[in-house]
Amino acid sequence: MKRIAVLLCAGLLLAGCGSIKASVALSNWVLQSNFKSAVGTFASDSAIAANNLRNPKATKADLHTVCAVLYLDAQQANSSLPTPDDQATQLLGKAYDYFSSAANACYDASSLMARPAVLRELSKATATFSEATARVATASTP
Repeated sequence: MKRIAVLLCAGLLLAGCGSIKASVALSNWVLQSNFKSAVGTFASDSAIAANNLRNPKATKADLHTVCAVLYLDAQQANSSLPTPDDQATQLLGKAYDYFSSAANACYDASSLMARPAVLRELSKATATFSEATARVATASTP
């Protein structure tokens, strides 16, 4: 009985040592993952891809270049998941998947007729990323 009480007390003490506020944990993740830089990167990548998709003179090589950059950035950002916040992780994962999907579609959008669908996918990715960014900002505020 005495052993059980000692083990119980030790467990409670250890549990208290490792606790950190969720907002602090997410703030630390934002710093360690360089998330603020990713926000700017996706804004830039999306704008460049959209401009090329809207440009009828953009060549297949142009699209391959900008879409490959978008895809690589999405994959790199996805490697920083999970976050300490489940909702942020789910939203970011979905946004990164949408960016990857849009980048793949963009890569194959040499036809002018295919480009509006890619722009819609890119818009969905951007909107989801915006929602995820808002969640990160809200959940990391102490």
